[in-house]
Amino acid sequence: QVQLVESGGGLVQDGGSLRLSCSASGSISSINSMCWYRQAPGKQRELVALTTSGGIKTLRPSVEGRFTISRDNAQNTVHLQMNSLKPEDTAVYYCNAVLQQQPHAPAQPYWGQGTQVTVSS
Repeated sequence: QVQLVESGGGLVQDGGSLRLSCSASGSISSINSMCWYRQAPGKQRELVALTTSGGIKTLRPSVEGRFTISRDNAQNTVHLQMNSLKPEDTAVYYCNAVLQQQPHAPAQPYWGQGTQVTVSS
């Protein structure tokens, strides 16, 4: 079994900062990518930031310059540093990892339980 555990959400004022972390544990052979998604009430889940095992990082345009994604491959952990937060960043943030549980097995997506980020104006 694989578990993704997120931490670091909370309530912050407009312009504040938060750091989200997600750790993957369990039967893991390799992790192809780790991402952060978010879903605001009444809206579709959207990709916020992605990092691959090859070191590629991408950010949603609306968070570029404010958010940073980083990954610790040895710890199977991904972080999302969020600065200059805005009320429109309010959402439940979900960690996603595409990984292989065994060598040569198909890569599968796994999700964390989500962590609430609320930015007050």
